[in-house]
Amino acid sequence: MSLKKNLVVLSGAGMSAESGIQTFRDNGGLWEGHDVKEVATPEAWEADRALVLKFYNERRRGLLKAEPNAGHRGLAELEESFEVEIITQNVDDLHERAGSNRILHLHGELRKSRSTVDSSLIYDIEGSELSEGDCCDKGSQLRPHIVWFGEAVPAMDQAVKITKQADIFLIIGTSLAVYPAASLIDYTKPDCQLFLIDPKKSESWLPSRLEHIEEGASKGVEILKERLISGC
Repeated sequence: MSLKKNLVVLSGAGMSAESGIQTFRDNGGLWEGHDVKEVATPEAWEADRALVLKFYNERRRGLLKAEPNAGHRGLAELEESFEVEIITQNVDDLHERAGSNRILHLHGELRKSRSTVDSSLIYDIEGSELSEGDCCDKGSQLRPHIVWFGEAVPAMDQAVKITKQADIFLIIGTSLAVYPAASLIDYTKPDCQLFLIDPKKSESWLPSRLEHIEEGASKGVEILKERLISGC
């Protein structure tokens, strides 16, 4: 039985910002002049499938050029001293490529597609392109394996279970403005150590016992590693 403490990480868009991954929030909720509702909702898929596919193909091309940053790598290195589980709101695969082994994607995965008639049929996307006419084994069009705005978050129950087991809970790269992920902090144990890595001031409603490291992902993880390992 492992005696390592459980470190649970909730990561958001700021985690990958240093790798050059941009979000809607970086661009005021727009993508090439398109509102988020035009490219990342079930209604958008029904209204203009080609535009939605183009949007995600562009994001996939950007991801393939990106590399994990020191923050991603630092979290992977913490597995030497802790049982690390990452719950990420990000759809990129930078945590995986940095070497982390236990990752739960709340909002889906950019480099995967799934059936539009059977959500259990999920496929890796080779390269960057998902096109009209690409079908699942049941003959139905494949869609991006993404939880769109307005859709349920199937992995949320599992995320809550993981969070409840945390001895240390780290929030990194997220303002906790996106629900239901933002509610996870409410499921931590009373004696769970809480950390936030974010260069911006923390929200006043966050627990007073939360320790805020006002840095970006790379520098913040470096500081956290020193504090946690010295305290082991």
